Amino acid sequence: MPHLPIRGVLFDVDDTLFDYSGSEEAGILAHLDELGLLARLPGPQAAVDLWRTVMEAQYARFLAGELTFRGQQGERTRQFLARLGEPGAERLSDEAAAAWFAGYAAHRDAARAAFPDAAPALAGLPPHLRLGVVSNSSADHQRDKLRAIGLLDRVGAVLVCSDQHGEPKPAPSIFHAGCAGLGLAPHEVAYVGDNYALDAEGARDAGLHAFWLDRTASGAPVGEGIRVLHSLDGLARALTA
Repeated sequence: MPHLPIRGVLFDVDDTLFDYSGSEEAGILAHLDELGLLARLPGPQAAVDLWRTVMEAQYARFLAGELTFRGQQGERTRQFLARLGEPGAERLSDEAAAAWFAGYAAHRDAARAAFPDAAPALAGLPPHLRLGVVSNSSADHQRDKLRAIGLLDRVGAVLVCSDQHGEPKPAPSIFHAGCAGLGLAPHEVAYVGDNYALDAEGARDAGLHAFWLDRTASGAPVGEGIRVLHSLDGLARALTA
């Protein structure tokens, strides 16, 4: 069977192109410090860990269709404040929860940044490659984020997000929708993402060329058909290997 060249690349956003974890940590610590709530936890790392635990639970409900994108933000606020022992937290109105989350988001967004290797890697890709994004999020949210970090013009022409598509990664349909947006078949498209199960296995099982971005060089075992990157620096070379 002849080798078929890769003609397009789809990217995950959070913790792939965009340093989501860094902005999230800076945002919640600044917000709690501003509100005088940090003292309720043993230390900054405990605050970040609790925020992420609550986020993962409520975001999973959003991905499952139980909550809207804004709804999961409100539930994250209520559950987090309840875990801090805030009286009446679980009965917080939608408006009050949204206002509290907006305070966090302002601090988070002030710390938004692309990974240092993202823009150079994108600039180094061959100009004929068609680029886009497939993300488990809201399209407006990811579009604003990519614009803020200076990458929207490079990857934002095709932006497929689970909130609008109706199914999240690792469902094959969302990867196939990204490929359709590029005007390419799955076997002509590479997918690059940091989450092994959602991104790497999901893309592979959907028939794309799967690249797992393991920035921590974890050494975790990798299944057949999945290639590993430790940074985006080697992406252009890896796509032609």
